[in-house]
Amino acid sequence: MFIRLGFDIQFETPSPVAMIAMFHVHPSRCADLVEPDEPSITPAVALDEYVDSFGNVCSRFMAPAGRLQLYNSTLIRDSGEPDLEDPDARQLPVEDLPSETLRYLLASRYCEVDRFLDIAGNLFGNTPPGWRRVKAVCDWVQANVTFGYPFASPTKTAGDVYADRRGVCRDFQHLAITFCRCLNIPARYATGYLGDIGVPPLPPMDFSAWFEAYLEGRWWTFDARNNTPRIGRVLMATGRDAADVAITTSFGTALLTKFEVVTDEVPTGEAFAAG
Repeated sequence: MFIRLGFDIQFETPSPVAMIAMFHVHPSRCADLVEPDEPSITPAVALDEYVDSFGNVCSRFMAPAGRLQLYNSTLIRDSGEPDLEDPDARQLPVEDLPSETLRYLLASRYCEVDRFLDIAGNLFGNTPPGWRRVKAVCDWVQANVTFGYPFASPTKTAGDVYADRRGVCRDFQHLAITFCRCLNIPARYATGYLGDIGVPPLPPMDFSAWFEAYLEGRWWTFDARNNTPRIGRVLMATGRDAADVAITTSFGTALLTKFEVVTDEVPTGEAFAAG
């Protein structure tokens, strides 16, 4: 299948401001692109692209005063298969984990692991280790946290979500990630495109959050918000939590005036005509 990806994000900047944007498809999906993934900025500015310590493509630039538009439209090929599952995937002992996964066991900005050790043990200590334990975490979070856009807050941590039992998709993932880390399962935050393919539409479209857990020698996709395998998930970035994968970061005032995201399935004939 083919998916049209894109966004139109606009700001008003009272004065020139340095910014970082993380608006590319993740390098792991570049081979699937049918059209170039070349975001544009209006007015044109000089871009300096680099890869951060998590393997994400970042673009830094100086935004001039006035209206700023970040825009992209590209086409990607997708398997059309739902997220992979393996209920028998094993949890590795900490001493056998690759060194690069260890940072995903530690506390981070939104994931207060030290505060949840006893809670996680009481809730999930008797569940089978491995895939089934991560699934039990997702089941608990999905059943005990209420979703709603009015509950969004840029400062809300896993501890706040546990206490308040309300949040948006990133909050569901932060709480699940924190529980997994408490149980010695490396877990990292992920963000990208997830359209309403194969499910009833739920406007408005936005970038989505999910998480990945390291089991049986690889990273697996989990989603505590939807808690069911989905079709058409396109990764943009991974990190310890949402603080590492912001779509835009401004080092000064940048007032958001427009935010639109597109992720739509495209019929094969139209895709070939476009490509």
